Amino acid sequence: MNRPNEFEYAPDFQGYVDQVSENDIMAVLRGELDELDVLLAHVAPDKETFAYADGKWTIRQMIGHLIDGERVFGYRALCIARGEKQNLPGFDQNDYMLTAPYKHIELEDLLSELRLARLSNIAMLRSLDEEAWNRVGTANGNEITVRALAFIMGGHVRHHMNVLRERYLTNPSAA
Repeated sequence: MNRPNEFEYAPDFQGYVDQVSENDIMAVLRGELDELDVLLAHVAPDKETFAYADGKWTIRQMIGHLIDGERVFGYRALCIARGEKQNLPGFDQNDYMLTAPYKHIELEDLLSELRLARLSNIAMLRSLDEEAWNRVGTANGNEITVRALAFIMGGHVRHHMNVLRERYLTNPSAA
């Protein structure tokens, strides 16, 4: 699979697409699950609710945000792959977090839920033909392809893994 061209997604997603240098997006999507498990394996239960600054999400909330993102991006990919013509809604991550239960759910359970959401998306994406991968739809008022959404999914997780490494797991009080 080729990487998406810049005209296949809104400029706001460039940072996520740039996180993925590989062309085999399916391998990236599969591998990230194990990378996250390894990255978070040694977080003590009492540190799962650590946030590196006031107003920042806890480790649990960040994984919950990844779950939300996985579901939203996967839903968009499914709809567009099936030929949906209507504009799909955007989502405000901060508004979602206001009513999300993630700070009360143990990290192990959140990682299991993320794995299930990602594996479901992988199964859906694996079934697509070339025409579906290249199909264009509209999400949040912007044109986007299914292929771009897959790369955005991968880049979104990589972005947050980097934040976890830099802001949460390098801090001695977090691990």
